[in-house]
Amino acid sequence: MQANKVLTLADVIYPRTGIFRRDLVRDVVLVLGFAGFVALCAQIAVRLPWTTVPITGQTFAVLITGGVLGAWRGGSALTVYMGMGMIGSPVFAPGSGATVGTWDIHFILPWLGNAGLPWEISSGGYILGFIFAAALVGFLAEHEWDRKPWVHLGMFLGNAVVYVPGLLWLAYLIATDWVHPVGQPLSELIVGDGTWDKALKGGLYPFIAGDLMKLFLASLALPSVWVLVGKRRE
Repeated sequence: MQANKVLTLADVIYPRTGIFRRDLVRDVVLVLGFAGFVALCAQIAVRLPWTTVPITGQTFAVLITGGVLGAWRGGSALTVYMGMGMIGSPVFAPGSGATVGTWDIHFILPWLGNAGLPWEISSGGYILGFIFAAALVGFLAEHEWDRKPWVHLGMFLGNAVVYVPGLLWLAYLIATDWVHPVGQPLSELIVGDGTWDKALKGGLYPFIAGDLMKLFLASLALPSVWVLVGKRRE
């Protein structure tokens, strides 16, 4: 059974040794490294004036993480990422307090990371969705979707999973008049009529074009790396 196991990119590029301690260290390094990769991409952010949820490079990083690491390590990397923010490490997208109601573009430096409990952040549902997305894309990669023509579908499914808890949480905060750190109810900071109209206008519609671009890039990146790896092994 082990001989027929499908290897992920991480397993091919950074092979197991068969020695438990070394392989454990290897897996920990991979998980921490990709958690850091997501944190880095979170610092590529565009703040829109009509919503508190920013456009970031995180989705691309999440899809790549799942595709490279596989299900359990991909999900673990995003769990670590969420945990880092929960204990105060500034790894989330830049805080929205100073930029609500204005356009703002930020590219990595200076580091303006945010931290906090996901249920105290308007984009907290998306952070939770990252875990499920990475695990799903990783599961599909373990079934060779990351190197097959339907890789685009796998990336689309992973991206869609992010929005389920993201939109549900955003809608809940809007409906309950949750007060944003800037001192105003979230329902006043996001445009729209009614809870779900606001949730979709603030948490889905502005991100469709960018997410399609990011999943397209991820769909190109993974098979391309597989081609390079294959040539190196020939």
